Amino acid sequence: MTKTTHYVTAEGLDKLKEELNHLTSVGREEAARAIAEARDKGDLSENAEYEAARDAQGLMELKIAKLQAMIANARVVDESKLNTDVIQIMNKVKIRNMKDRSVMEVTLVGESEANLAEKKLAVSSPIGKGLLGKKKGEIAQVSTPSGIIEFEILNISF
Repeated sequence: MTKTTHYVTAEGLDKLKEELNHLTSVGREEAARAIAEARDKGDLSENAEYEAARDAQGLMELKIAKLQAMIANARVVDESKLNTDVIQIMNKVKIRNMKDRSVMEVTLVGESEANLAEKKLAVSSPIGKGLLGKKKGEIAQVSTPSGIIEFEILNISF
């Protein structure tokens, strides 16, 4: 796995650790139990339930490895060092779509904390990348799969 820095809030890091703890304790126990139950049902060469349980265990172990890497490479953003001169991670940004004039407010976060329902965009997303480094009053040109979208930066806060 390549080493990638994951920017998170202290709260976001705690959530990652909680999820990892749950998977390594409860998740592994449940996976082992499912495999044991399936194994008890007979011939393993023709046991679809056993294969499914093993596949589920493998996927869970991949998720555990990914979480461990994210936590190991996590960098907690010090909110006291944030400023509102230019857009950076953890900033709340009010933007206007120049095409339809709609206004929205989003917070730029690390990938693991992105949640569109909560208006939290990953800095690695097309919009996040387009907004980073911009100042209030500037126009950000964001390259998306559907073309270039222009956003006016109305306000930067945190």
